[in-house]
Amino acid sequence: MFRIFSLLAILFVAGAATEAQGQRPQFRPAVLGSGPTSLVNQIDSQALLQKGQKDGAVMFCAILDVAGQPIASWTYRGMPGTAELEAEVMKRLAETKFTPAIYNHQPASVLVYGTVVFSAAAKPNLRILLNQDPRELKAASDFIGPQPVIGSDSKFKGLRPPAAEMPVLLTGIADLGLRVDRNGNLQELRVIAEEPPLLGFGEAALSDFEGAKFIPAFRSGDATDCNTVLPVCYKPVPDQDSGLGDGLRSAPGGG
Repeated sequence: MFRIFSLLAILFVAGAATEAQGQRPQFRPAVLGSGPTSLVNQIDSQALLQKGQKDGAVMFCAILDVAGQPIASWTYRGMPGTAELEAEVMKRLAETKFTPAIYNHQPASVLVYGTVVFSAAAKPNLRILLNQDPRELKAASDFIGPQPVIGSDSKFKGLRPPAAEMPVLLTGIADLGLRVDRNGNLQELRVIAEEPPLLGFGEAALSDFEGAKFIPAFRSGDATDCNTVLPVCYKPVPDQDSGLGDGLRSAPGGG
C-alpha cells in the first residue's frame, strides 16, 4: 500500500527525543506521528482508489485528550465527489493516536484540525496538512495552525450552539480570522464569514474563543506568530458524547 508521509508527521522527532530525556518543550502542537496508529498510516489509499475515489480533499477536526487520543471527531467541507474519502477519514480518526500536545511544559487537551488531500494516480498520493488556511493549503506549506487549549489558563471551554431554543438543529460554520503570537496569546479575533448568516453562529464563535489560549502555530518546526483562518462548526451530534462536557459536543469543522 502506497502512502506519502507528510512532513508534518515527522517535524517533532528531535523534540520527542528531548522529552524522553525528561525535558518537555514549552509548546508542541498535536501532530500526526509516524507509527501504525498515525492517521496517515491508517487511511487505506489503495482501497479508496479501488472504490473509485477521484482527486479531492476533506477537512477534519478532533478533540484530543492529554494522551493524544481522539475523544470526538468530525469531517467537513469535503470537495464534491469525496464521499468515500470522507467516510474513510471519519472511520480512521476513531483508531488514530496523535502525538500529544504540550502547553507550558505539560500535556494538554486541544482541538486539532487538518486537511486530507487525496490524489488518485496509479500510485495514490495522500497528504495531511494540519491547518485549513486557504493560503497555506494552496502552497502546501510546512505550517501547523494554532490549536485551542482546553483547560489550564485557557478560558476556552468548548463550542456552544448560538441558540438552544432553535426549533431545528442546524449545522453552522463561522470562519474566524485569528492572530496568535508565538507564546499562544490571542491577539485578534474576528468573523470573516458565517453560514447560514444571521443565525448567531459568528457571535457564538467569538464568545467561545474569548480568552482562549493556544498552542502557537508552527512553521518549519518552530513556533511563530501567525494570522490564519479557522472554520468553526456548530454541528449537531446527538449520539456522540465527548466526555468533556456539553460545551464540547461540537468542534471546528462543518458539514
